[in-house]
Amino acid sequence: MLRKLCLGIAGLFGAGSATADWALNMPQGVTELSAETYGLHMQVFYWCCAIAVVVFGAMIYSLVKHRKSLGVEPAQFSHSMKAEVIWTIIPIVILLIMAVPSAETMIRLEDTRKPDLTIVATGYQWKWHYEYQGENLEFYSTLSRSSADARRKDSGIDPFTVDNYLLDVDNRLVVPKGRKVRLLLTSSDVVHAWWVPDLAIKKDAIPGFVNEAWFRAEVAGVYRGQCAELCGMDHGYMPIVVEVVEPAEYQAWLDSRRDDAASVAAAR
Repeated sequence: MLRKLCLGIAGLFGAGSATADWALNMPQGVTELSAETYGLHMQVFYWCCAIAVVVFGAMIYSLVKHRKSLGVEPAQFSHSMKAEVIWTIIPIVILLIMAVPSAETMIRLEDTRKPDLTIVATGYQWKWHYEYQGENLEFYSTLSRSSADARRKDSGIDPFTVDNYLLDVDNRLVVPKGRKVRLLLTSSDVVHAWWVPDLAIKKDAIPGFVNEAWFRAEVAGVYRGQCAELCGMDHGYMPIVVEVVEPAEYQAWLDSRRDDAASVAAAR
């Protein structure tokens, strides 16, 4: 029984390493707002650490310095107005220090005005559909064939041999570097969520409703995410891959995809 339990725990950690690099902290990301979000996260974390040191330090000091074995007699008072004022004012000041920059960042996160590019992302069970507004381009993005084959029971394929297992797609969402990209998120069936940690975006896609999000990636590269809502049986097989490229490379990709779509339409 113990051996099976150990093997199960090892398999759990192994599955995690097969899908993504394991990390304790949130990523800093590749957008200005993701960097701000990370900075706020660390600021609150450091405040929590400082508060923990003060509170637990005072508790430990009191327990050791005023223990019964030293013959210390307890103080005979019911309350202290000075202490109550101090421990009310200090938390208020700390909360204000946290709240002001957090509110500024949250307002910027919702400011989707004046985008350079607008993309409608529609969630399906279990894939994404992307439509580039004004560009006459749309396509589905589904789990890559290599991951789809490896995930099947008795496939004979070792998932550790598959690059980006369960985090790769057949059609990437390609966007230009340094451009403001607005996402219009919705769903055709159940609630999904478009989540890419490096872009600091996690927004629900809800049937009959349109949510907005935006990002401006400053570093070219490939950034991976997945659906973050329990959207059904194949929820774990609904990845998101965003490829950020130089503007000239993006334009070439866009022209190529439109030419391919025109060729397919003409063949019909």
